Amino acid sequence: MIAPKPHITADVIESSPMGGPAKAKPVVTDLPRIEAAVREILAAIGEDPDREGLQETPRRVAKAYAEIFGGLAVDPAVHLSKVFHEGTNELVIVRDIDFHSVCEHHLLPIEGKAHIAYQPSGSRVVGLSKLARTVEAFARRPQVQERMTAQIADAIHTHLRPEGVLVIVEADHFCMKMRGVGSACANTVTMAARGLYRDHLAARAEVVSLIQSPVRGRSAY
Repeated sequence: MIAPKPHITADVIESSPMGGPAKAKPVVTDLPRIEAAVREILAAIGEDPDREGLQETPRRVAKAYAEIFGGLAVDPAVHLSKVFHEGTNELVIVRDIDFHSVCEHHLLPIEGKAHIAYQPSGSRVVGLSKLARTVEAFARRPQVQERMTAQIADAIHTHLRPEGVLVIVEADHFCMKMRGVGSACANTVTMAARGLYRDHLAARAEVVSLIQSPVRGRSAY
């Protein structure tokens, strides 16, 4: 049997609410503890954790969990802290940001796409890849889709201070596909609006129509 590897430790950078220097908070993934738990689960379902095909499974699962839940060690403020002043306050939309997450109720996969729109204020814009990184930071942790959608919108609204933010998330939940009702075709759509897009229905409707508009190789959700 392969000896457990040491814990994986990372530092999450927490932004100061008073605008002071950021503080590093250690986040530890206890790999040996995960391995022991996986062995217990395998035994509890009637499997033999020592048979050839399962001997390395606890180690593999522990390593996978460290990656899948890596967002717990990331403060999205890190991705949104670097802004550019481009002399424009025109609408920005990034569609079809792929993500993978885990349902916190059953620890089964959630996979889908996020669509982000924001109306800059004071010409403050952020690198487009940073929006995808923000989605990833919130997705890579135990989640529920409703909360994740709101967290993405709140983070962008807080750190970019735009006129408005709209986030739409569409996802498939394997807790519905693999168990319970077994609804293989169900797709869940959630929306969070802040600022301009929460208060003005016409502005929100215009952005939603742009997000839904088909392009080559893509159909509306």
